[in-house]
Amino acid sequence: MNLMHTMPNSHVYAVIMAGGSAKALWPAARKKQPAQCLELFQLDTMFLLTVRRIASLVPPERIIVISSREGRECIIAGGTDISPENIIAEPSARNTAPCIALATAHIKKRDPDAVTVVLPSDHDVRDVESFIKILEVGIRIAAEKKGLITIGLTPTYPETEYGYIQSAGHSEEMPPEDGEHGYKLFRVKTFAEKPDYATAVQFLESRDFFWNSGVFIWHIDAICREFERSMPELYKDLLTIHEHLGTDTEDEVIEDVYSWIHPVSIDHGIMEKADPVYMLAGDFGWSDLVCWDEVARISASHENPEDTCELDVIRMESSGVFLRKPQGKLVCLLGVKDLIVVDTGDVLMICNKGDTGKVSAIVDLLRRENREEFL
Repeated sequence: MNLMHTMPNSHVYAVIMAGGSAKALWPAARKKQPAQCLELFQLDTMFLLTVRRIASLVPPERIIVISSREGRECIIAGGTDISPENIIAEPSARNTAPCIALATAHIKKRDPDAVTVVLPSDHDVRDVESFIKILEVGIRIAAEKKGLITIGLTPTYPETEYGYIQSAGHSEEMPPEDGEHGYKLFRVKTFAEKPDYATAVQFLESRDFFWNSGVFIWHIDAICREFERSMPELYKDLLTIHEHLGTDTEDEVIEDVYSWIHPVSIDHGIMEKADPVYMLAGDFGWSDLVCWDEVARISASHENPEDTCELDVIRMESSGVFLRKPQGKLVCLLGVKDLIVVDTGDVLMICNKGDTGKVSAIVDLLRRENREEFL
């Protein structure tokens, strides 16, 4: 693949998907404080860390945020350099394909030659420099309009809460512009949903499955082509929204379109059917904070001597307990191990490590019982 054509930085946009469900990290995450607005490691909110992560690549004026109405309010209230006009609220959650279609309509209106980097807002990245370098390589590939690009991570253990990408055939070496070292580019064979443990072990042993980072890179023409081919009805909706952006009917049209859109993920709706789809293999200390178990797993690497969560904690004959609690509240742990404890003042959740993937079932139960004050 010829990478001599370099994409001008002025055409690079970012889409931050910040409208996910609050279920996975409940009870800390609520409707009025979605997961992306949480400060999980006493550093900053996940949203602000995501923006800061790409600051050297995409300026605030070319970052489009798609969130819920509550999420938009939370993001603006938390302070950000991104203009409120760039923080777009979906009328209702419809999964990632409609989210990306809405963002694509906005970007296409501004720049018909844009390359877009799509990012979730709830990921942890430890090696930001390596992350930016692989994005730069992906942008150069996408500028050639050859296909859709995603980023995969070599799995280090059989994770059942992640999606996977299966590579096809041999890799192609993609040298970065600075010539420091190359990146492996694969054709994608298939995308796999969250597996059970036995299947995750098989994925790990096969060596051709990678963790799905949920990061995508494409030229605006390429993603529009694939929407038209694989999701023609949603593509028509995209064009309708595009036509009305900036007019008095914009909000009404988006509300109307979302009233009939069916929820579908970008993986299932587009990526599984697109051709060609490429995957860059990355290594930048990545984690998807999909549940409290994952937060607990990586929390040790974010140790902070100023961590208020460890103030007023007495641990006796206890080990492996992850604790999140209000400042100033004394917690005594005696003879317990391998627990997740999340105390928000009005809710106390305690469960065994390994079971936090079931937290969403509690949220569903509270919703059925109309306990909205806890959601």
